[in-house]
Amino acid sequence: MSGSIVRNSLPGFPGCDDRNSWDTNLEVSDEEGTSGTWKKNKENASSKIIRERKSRNKTIYQDSVTIGEAQDPHEVKAVDAFRQALIKDNLLPEILDDFHMMLRYLVAKNFNIEGTKKMWISMLQWRKDFGVDNILEDFKFSELDEVLQYFHQGYHGIDKEGRPVYIEILGQADPKKLMKVTTVERYVKYYVQEYERTLAIRFPSCSIAAGRRVSSSTTIIDVQGVGLWNFTKPVIELIRRLQQINNNYPDTLCQMFIINAGSGFKMLWNMIQSFLEPKAKSKIHVLGTNFLSTLLEVIDESELPEFLGGNCNCEEKGGCLRSDKGPWRDPQITKAISSGQTKDCISRLESTREGIIHDGARCSSSEDAFVSRSMTSKTTTLVGDHLAPVECIAQECKLVESTRDFGL
Repeated sequence: MSGSIVRNSLPGFPGCDDRNSWDTNLEVSDEEGTSGTWKKNKENASSKIIRERKSRNKTIYQDSVTIGEAQDPHEVKAVDAFRQALIKDNLLPEILDDFHMMLRYLVAKNFNIEGTKKMWISMLQWRKDFGVDNILEDFKFSELDEVLQYFHQGYHGIDKEGRPVYIEILGQADPKKLMKVTTVERYVKYYVQEYERTLAIRFPSCSIAAGRRVSSSTTIIDVQGVGLWNFTKPVIELIRRLQQINNNYPDTLCQMFIINAGSGFKMLWNMIQSFLEPKAKSKIHVLGTNFLSTLLEVIDESELPEFLGGNCNCEEKGGCLRSDKGPWRDPQITKAISSGQTKDCISRLESTREGIIHDGARCSSSEDAFVSRSMTSKTTTLVGDHLAPVECIAQECKLVESTRDFGL
């Protein structure tokens, strides 16, 4: 039943792409809500962000500049060459003109421009046919509450590097009952919608909270009780459909932990792993019942649900897998993403840790999110750091003397 094993483990997902990180101490608060309103709040917040960004002709993806990191010059050169090739053939719509998106495709094809271009063209056609550009606004998965009764899944918290954590309780999924409350077509649309929500909102939110670019996730799949007998013909067909979609979202997984793997699943895994590339296989960890110590190495106990051995229960929101807990629920962060006001500041020169000159500014209207604008690339980034801020008031900036730490 799982789309995650297929989504995150088959070829085309070579590894983590969150580079050049450093520790920050940024606090993130959860948006208040109840179990009865969590889905509505998530949809409303997502739609608001997408509407406001589209109205300014912004890409729906994370801004094309690194957050607190230096670019690999070889990657910059490769992306630039690929971008020029796309522009030449009119294959780069503004909504997809994103450095890191193009980089993910190049990585998936080992930086072969022609191979990447073919993959890109296929993606453009798929997005047009599927209506992906408007799916966050136009598609309403009204049966989500019922779906979650028969397939427990959802995003919950972040790992120690600030990446969103996705969890599936695959062993408790009931495909027959699931297909009575939804259809394969509608579930596939929901699947795509969640991909788009992660790229448009979750990754940017985690990046602001962590003070570094976050563009991949950590996945936990509980496969207790799963074996070959679970994979009926309808389930196999759904997995086939999801895998076709996954090809359009390369390089979005950092690591996967498959837990409670019994003898039945291990037989299945022996079949699956024969199809995996070495890089993909290296980031999948198949664990038995003694998985907790491994999970706690990468996820803080406070971010891990109680049913996985952590101390979080999200009781006030109907349970952890209904809470959608994470930086993307922080109203200050979502406001910074949706408003775009951080990009309107007059800026000042600032030297980064890497010695690269950036145009750094801080806007009081951005809820304390740093902005860094490269003088060479003319691009903008949100940066969590200890720079003295520049407050932008009535289109004018002034330096504020301060030595305190800045964070959201």
